[in-house]
Amino acid sequence: MNKILKTFAVVLFIMNSQYFMAQQTIQDQKAYEMELQKAENDARKASVENHKRLDDKISELQKQQKEIEKQRKEVESKKKALVKSEDNLKSTKEKINKLELANQKIENKITTSSISDEEIQKQRLKTKENEVSIQKLKLTQITQQKELEKAISSL
Repeated sequence: MNKILKTFAVVLFIMNSQYFMAQQTIQDQKAYEMELQKAENDARKASVENHKRLDDKISELQKQQKEIEKQRKEVESKKKALVKSEDNLKSTKEKINKLELANQKIENKITTSSISDEEIQKQRLKTKENEVSIQKLKLTQITQQKELEKAISSL
């Protein structure tokens, strides 16, 4: 009977130790799962924060891109205005040269050919009209020159 009791005690001791070991393993497993869950939550939070920061950065870059595009359009507009001012100035200079050349031809015609006094008066009147037009064009030219300088300085 003593042997049975000793055997029973040994079996009971082994069973208890296995129970405690199983319980310890279960506790370790639960602790590991909790740590894993915590790590997953931390990773999720970090991912959300990173996405938010990236979205903010994308938004900021898009705003900067719009501003740069706006500035580029302004520069293009100013360049077009500059080209237009240059063309207008050139056209005015050509008109002035054309009228001055016409006046020279009329003066040469008056001095070299023998035409009637009435025709001379008409030609002189024409040269006076051309002179008035030349003066108007020179005023326009001055204005256009100022516009050109303004367009150049805006760039």
